[in-house]
Amino acid sequence: MAEGFLKSFDNELTVYSAGTIPASAVNPNAVKVMNEIGIDITNGKPENVSKYLNHSFDYVITVCGSAKETCPVFTGNVKEQLHIGFEDPADATGTEEEIFSEFRKIRDEIKIDFWKWYSSINK
Repeated sequence: MAEGFLKSFDNELTVYSAGTIPASAVNPNAVKVMNEIGIDITNGKPENVSKYLNHSFDYVITVCGSAKETCPVFTGNVKEQLHIGFEDPADATGTEEEIFSEFRKIRDEIKIDFWKWYSSINK
């Protein structure tokens, strides 16, 4: 979802999204709640972060709580590493509506926090 928001903020950005233990596909609940606000992440492809360890980046941002502790060291040239953490909505339990509610809550938190960060670097 963070990748989708960043791309929606600025279509000139090059954004990569990867995880320490990537799923086989983008979570369909994430696709649904992003579609609700007009952002299509259907074509996203979960990738392993190891693919990018030696690349150069302006920013490396971890988003899930455990990623901060388990994220491997980037050996490429990284201008800044930061953590903007969120609960993983894929861990939500309950009724279908309760699960979607959690996805919407995290979606909205991601939008707010990433907009704050993006705005702060583009003053």
